[in-house]
Amino acid sequence: MPAKAGTPKVTVLATHLDTPWGLAALPDGKVLVTERDHAHVVVVDLASGKQTEVGGAGASELRDSTVHHGESGLLGVAVSPSFASDGRVFLYRTTAQGNEVVRARLTLGSSPSLGELTTIVSGIPSAQFHNGGRLAFGPDGDLYVTTGDATDGTNAQDPDSLGGKILRVTQDGKAAPGNPSGTRVWTLGHRNVQGIGWDASKRMFASEFGQDTWDELNQIVPGRNYGWPDVEGKKSDGAGTDPSNPPARYMDPLVTWRTSEASPSGLAVSDSAIYVAALGGLGGSPGAALWRVPLQPAAAGAPTSARATVGTPQRLLHGTYGRLRTVVLDPTVKDTASTDTLLVLTSNTDGRGTPSSDDDRLLRVTVPSAG
Repeated sequence: MPAKAGTPKVTVLATHLDTPWGLAALPDGKVLVTERDHAHVVVVDLASGKQTEVGGAGASELRDSTVHHGESGLLGVAVSPSFASDGRVFLYRTTAQGNEVVRARLTLGSSPSLGELTTIVSGIPSAQFHNGGRLAFGPDGDLYVTTGDATDGTNAQDPDSLGGKILRVTQDGKAAPGNPSGTRVWTLGHRNVQGIGWDASKRMFASEFGQDTWDELNQIVPGRNYGWPDVEGKKSDGAGTDPSNPPARYMDPLVTWRTSEASPSGLAVSDSAIYVAALGGLGGSPGAALWRVPLQPAAAGAPTSARATVGTPQRLLHGTYGRLRTVVLDPTVKDTASTDTLLVLTSNTDGRGTPSSDDDRLLRVTVPSAG
């Protein structure tokens, strides 16, 4: 099992972001940040910290027709794997008709511009709470979309609803080839997933908000049911403990936290660990932190459905930067066997935190794997 991490080194890269939510790397040492409440897309230069708001017809449409109420608004962002040739970015947002995923072409330069929006997935239930919203391209090149149950748990178990699911779609929003049911649904039975990521062996992981008792870190296996609203946390029947046997009805999480300890949002996976950005509930205390979950490398030849082995979670940055919304691997720094370098967004201006004078912030966090 990978060693326990040492004390992280933190550098503040950008300040005064307004309710930042989504974070995606561009191929030129910059990142895209979405600002939830005002539906802004901002380009941040990681070297200088300079922030440039994206303009253009698509940006105007986002501001004019995105609806913010509670946890809804402009949420996730993902950059096409072939961005250098197609310029495509993908955004998850709330409209008066519900949540949707849109695609647009981004032109970079001194005045970055977003072209007209094309809706590729619509009809995702929305509400004041539980909107999901994370977007990420998987190692297969397809787009994964996390949706919430929109405060109606029946959505999560309804195969015809896009709520409470992880979706896998093409860049046109169609069901990706090989999906387990032939629809856009990859997995079901989720309450509110806001973090997804893959390790080098293409195993997929997701972080999920619990209700009153247990937050979860799950290993995602296509076609499986994760239990909400029938169960929260681990299931008494031992579901998912041995995927080589006939599967139990529900998958067990790899890790659970009391809801006061985490409220997990974004997620990133390195060679040695899974990192989870934790909001920590109302006021950001006591759970706001960056959780590091040691991850054992997959056995040679093991299928991606083989259950991962994880170690005891370690809490980092606790009580230092407040609520943490998003974490990704820093694409501008090459990780080594002894360090992981991450980009982390704080979330103290979202109405539930206690902002400092320079919140919200984009942080670079370097985590040594041994203390």
